[in-house]
Amino acid sequence: MTEQAEKPFLYVVVCAAGIAADVGRLITAAQERDWEVGVIATPVTMNGFFDTAAVEAQTGRPIRSAWRTPGDPRPFPPPDAVIVAPATFNTINKWAAGLADTLAVATLCETYGLGVPVAVLPCVADALAAHPAYQDSLIRLRAMGVRIGEPYSGEVGEDGVRPEFGWEGALDLLG
Repeated sequence: MTEQAEKPFLYVVVCAAGIAADVGRLITAAQERDWEVGVIATPVTMNGFFDTAAVEAQTGRPIRSAWRTPGDPRPFPPPDAVIVAPATFNTINKWAAGLADTLAVATLCETYGLGVPVAVLPCVADALAAHPAYQDSLIRLRAMGVRIGEPYSGEVGEDGVRPEFGWEGALDLLG
């Protein structure tokens, strides 16, 4: 076995939120904790939400965003864990409802059946977080064993400063 294959494999699912530009911080933290990392992005995220070339260089793997054809080899090994960060309103609701219309959401839906641990860092504006469907989705995901971190709205605080996104906290949720 290669050194790469001996490390546990972490899928990082990245959604289309402005904070996604800093996903390299999560990848670095995971690699420092001895994870091998593969990134799966929602299709919209691939349209400029983060530096795809930098992430591919950092992980040494292509970013997955679309389904492979049946004859194509699997670019990632099965996951030992999954982190969804940032997790948007849309992705959280589709995942909880089982609407696997993108590779990212289909992967999340499948993890439940595989028993793979999943940690989520929601990045949802307060107005959207107040929606009953979102609250119901969080309840359903928790019931599925999903570990949900502190919500992040990205809103600037009273002190005029935007709080830090808790990238490393997602790894802590995995234990």
